[in-house]
Amino acid sequence: MRRQFTPQQKAAVALAALKGDKTINQIASEYEVNPTQVKLWRDAVKASATVTFSDKRTRAARAQDTERHIDELHRVIGVRDAELEWLKKKIHGLGI
Repeated sequence: MRRQFTPQQKAAVALAALKGDKTINQIASEYEVNPTQVKLWRDAVKASATVTFSDKRTRAARAQDTERHIDELHRVIGVRDAELEWLKKKIHGLGI
């Protein structure tokens, strides 16, 4: 049976790995976690740190651009669906 770790446990392991006081293997044995998992959690914390400290206005602008892009794609899909239905009717009307 696989062990489940809470987010708090994962954060504690990752922060211990980031401190650098102990080796990955020491941390893994202390918390009874595989060393590979310790590295993965440490790397996840490193990757998310830049997002945590990024400018919120920039993130909001990016989210707004993404929403606009999604809306445009939905519009294009709608146009293509209408064109496809029109073509199906024309082909059916020709008896092909």
